[in-house]
Amino acid sequence: MKILIVEDEPAIADTLVYALKTEGLETDWVSTGNAALESLQNDSHQLVLLDIGLPDMSGFDVCKSIRQQSNIPIIFLTSRTDDIDQILGLELGADDYVTKPFSPRVLTARIRSRLRSQPTPKQSANGFTLDHEGLRIMLNGSDLHLSRYEFRILQTLLEHPGRVYSRTQLMEIAWEEPERSFDRTVDTHIKTIRQKIRQLDNDMNVIRTHRGLGYSYQP
Repeated sequence: MKILIVEDEPAIADTLVYALKTEGLETDWVSTGNAALESLQNDSHQLVLLDIGLPDMSGFDVCKSIRQQSNIPIIFLTSRTDDIDQILGLELGADDYVTKPFSPRVLTARIRSRLRSQPTPKQSANGFTLDHEGLRIMLNGSDLHLSRYEFRILQTLLEHPGRVYSRTQLMEIAWEEPERSFDRTVDTHIKTIRQKIRQLDNDMNVIRTHRGLGYSYQP
């Protein structure tokens, strides 16, 4: 489990790193909002500890940006105690709100509780995370935001690396009533899936076309 700490006060960050390390949790520490967003794009984390008063942007804006891409748990850790700040933080999509000063032991307990409440994903190759319970697929920690049919198609390919599926097979798996759709509809969904993957990783090309046969996932 890796936790991203977004905190501009080194003393507090050091306390958090030490407390989480003693609980067996790995950490990354950044001191700005932009660095946090970049880290989430480039690495895989299971939870974000987020301060509000950052030097370059508000933690609220960071939270809003994260929620546009990912459902990763977010816990605000801040000195702001006003009810309006707590309400705003939770309405923006945060999972918890902890005020400073805080007890490191209590905080780590709340982190573990939040992590336990997350569905257990199945990790595939090439940075894909297949979440059966949440019905979502993530790449390098960011949600691909797939439609129902896109999710079912990519799920099928990821679970059987190297296997070639024809359009008809994918339709029978992904569609409730495949007889009412055209097999070329699969091509459109594959194209969209590829575009969404390239938005997160422009160099990734893992869905292969087999002319006259169908498609496969080649890690």
